[in-house]
Amino acid sequence: MDGAQSPAKVRTEVQGKIGIITLNDPATLNAAGVELMDGLTAAFEGFVADPAVRAIVITGEGRGFCSGANLSGGGGRIAQNPNGPNQSLIKVYNPFVSAVRKSPKPLVAAVNGVAAGVGASLALVCDLIVAGESAYFLQAFRRIGLVPDGGATYLLPRLVGKARAMELVLLGEKLPARTALEWGLINRCVPDAELMSAALGLATQLADGPISLGYTRNLIWASMDAAWHEQVEAEAYVQGDASRTEDAREGIMAFVEKRSAEFKGR
Repeated sequence: MDGAQSPAKVRTEVQGKIGIITLNDPATLNAAGVELMDGLTAAFEGFVADPAVRAIVITGEGRGFCSGANLSGGGGRIAQNPNGPNQSLIKVYNPFVSAVRKSPKPLVAAVNGVAAGVGASLALVCDLIVAGESAYFLQAFRRIGLVPDGGATYLLPRLVGKARAMELVLLGEKLPARTALEWGLINRCVPDAELMSAALGLATQLADGPISLGYTRNLIWASMDAAWHEQVEAEAYVQGDASRTEDAREGIMAFVEKRSAEFKGR
């Protein structure tokens, strides 16, 4: 042993008010092993806690966004019980996607190359999704005798409808980025060379916006489960919270004074 440390499997940086999380295990196309997920969770929690960061971008290093869970074995895997649920999902993957769903800050996924299995779920749980033209989404579980996870069976039918969701998960065929855009699964499909600039452009709009964008994205996520009367009541309560923010006061004053608002994220 020469004492050299392997590179971190998740890299972070801050550009202005944007926190960028890069999955950094390109040799495996950023397979989401437990070590990578631990790094991803720590990076996400760090940016959520940082008041200077007002929007988050998640992307992958190299030729892929995330090729799914790491099935090759090795260290860091959580032991499975002989009966009952998959412990890696219960203890690692599900807590992360659930935390992202409830994030107080908006997220943008910049999808390069493959987003497969739970890697697709990591993208779909973000609020806005930009994909390069060569990117594709894949639910390959049928090939290995497993079932979709990471929230895929919840998200897909709500995003693209039952028929298309069934096609994706039962046939296990690649969904090219351009088709994903046509189906309404993603927000933008851009040339590969423009992926990060497009994602950062959207993130900048979010980061420059008021703190109420976080409230808004959480209302939309909640609406996927709520009844009408529950949702309109939730809007009323959250609107009360939003109206008491400094950003709301600034926004209203700017409107009255016919100028652009300068939001502070508080």
